[in-house]
Amino acid sequence: MIEERAAAFTRRSIKTSAKLVGLKLAVSMMDLTTPEGKDTSGKVAFLCRKAMQPADSRYDVPSCAAVCVYSNFVRVATRSLGISGVKVASVANAFQTGLMPLDLKLEEVRRATSHGADEIDMVIDRGVFLAGDYNRVFDEIAAVKEACRAAHLKVILETGELQTYDNVRLASEIAMRAGGDFIKASTGKIAPAATMPVTLVMLEAIRDYFYKTGLRIGMKPAGGIRNAKQALAYLVMVKETLGDDWLTADLFRFGASTLLNDLLMQIVKTIDGNYQSADYFSLP
Repeated sequence: MIEERAAAFTRRSIKTSAKLVGLKLAVSMMDLTTPEGKDTSGKVAFLCRKAMQPADSRYDVPSCAAVCVYSNFVRVATRSLGISGVKVASVANAFQTGLMPLDLKLEEVRRATSHGADEIDMVIDRGVFLAGDYNRVFDEIAAVKEACRAAHLKVILETGELQTYDNVRLASEIAMRAGGDFIKASTGKIAPAATMPVTLVMLEAIRDYFYKTGLRIGMKPAGGIRNAKQALAYLVMVKETLGDDWLTADLFRFGASTLLNDLLMQIVKTIDGNYQSADYFSLP
């Protein structure tokens, strides 16, 4: 049933004016991401410039929501973004495996926030979760939340390793109860990453948690969302599952590195009536 309902969102027809609004909204929800082993300070600074002004000003494209980097590049990102309003997000907590002693994970989180990170993206230990030690998963998330201080916490479930939709639902509930401000599907390094059925399970968990507590938890699908058509389908799913309140960068993000250029190409096509070559858009 989850898969059938998720597939239905991809068949919605979105016309020109609404499409343009949706494309720009998706850009404003982007966490422009570059956690790779070949990252450099120069690459991070360039990514920050692109996040602040994704396209020529005549297209009136909003800035992205955040730039997501490894913790040792937080200072570079903070300097580059200045007072632009684009957030600095840092993957931490032994990204991407989550396999490190807790005291070292917490030290990385504290270091990232002391260097200026506005948001922390942590990943749960899937081995501990699959072994059924749910209290330990809860306690670790709660400890990371405390170490975040004023920074927002996104809890990555790495759903591609959780095996079942029931496990995704349970992990979502644990993450929210332990203090996560967002729940995030994937690191983007494991296949499958974000999928619409998995995201729908997580959105429904957020909806039910809101009904119980009155707390609005954010959602971030990451990995596998590569084109504008997919992004618009996700926005439709958010609207119909959670409502308009979640159609904001404060409560919904896309984690992607390749999605932005396709969104920009579609925006230019909608406004100018023809596609620009991909060569006109800088690589993320």
